[in-house]
Amino acid sequence: MLIAVCARELKLAARRPSDALGGLFFFVLVGSLFPLALGPDAPLLRQIAPGIVWVAALLAVLLGQHRLFESDMADGSLEQWLLAPAPLPLLVGLKVATHWLLGVLPLLLVAPLLGWQYGLDGTVVGILLASLALGTPSLCLLAALGAALTLGVRGQLLLALVVLPLSVPILIFGSHAVAQAQQGLSAAPALNLLGACLCLALLAGPWAIAAALRLALE
Repeated sequence: MLIAVCARELKLAARRPSDALGGLFFFVLVGSLFPLALGPDAPLLRQIAPGIVWVAALLAVLLGQHRLFESDMADGSLEQWLLAPAPLPLLVGLKVATHWLLGVLPLLLVAPLLGWQYGLDGTVVGILLASLALGTPSLCLLAALGAALTLGVRGQLLLALVVLPLSVPILIFGSHAVAQAQQGLSAAPALNLLGACLCLALLAGPWAIAAALRLALE
């Protein structure tokens, strides 16, 4: 059944490539507009780069996230998940992991281009990639939790109100890691905090999302 869930998500992504590529285009567009608007001020661009890249990543993750479970609810897949022998948190975690691979991993591939656009050197770009790799899975789990809590509610405003306050620590730690690397300081403390957030999200996120889905189906 786990293989069937993965295959279904891949087929849905192939049928609707705009859902997977929309976040990537948004990430590149937002990250590229700021240098054009602020002009060739290299010190200023390097200073604001961590915050802009992380905010763009958060908004790209949230883009279209409110539809994460809508198709599953419409075709009865969620009811089948409740009756399946596999635990519901495992199925939910697998769906979120597939969404991260298809929709968020491309962001990590183009992040170095944005970093070089802001004048970041190779070491700082490596820290930026490490922070995004540790932080974006937590953002995906938080966004999935918001999608489960707002399932059946139209509009993204409620989803943003649920997810944005919870994502603030991840944004702070991720931006701080890059800022520390820019100053020649160790980014390990901030990266460790991002890793701790990821461990907490992996331990509690799938169970919280599964509980929210059960409430939505009752």
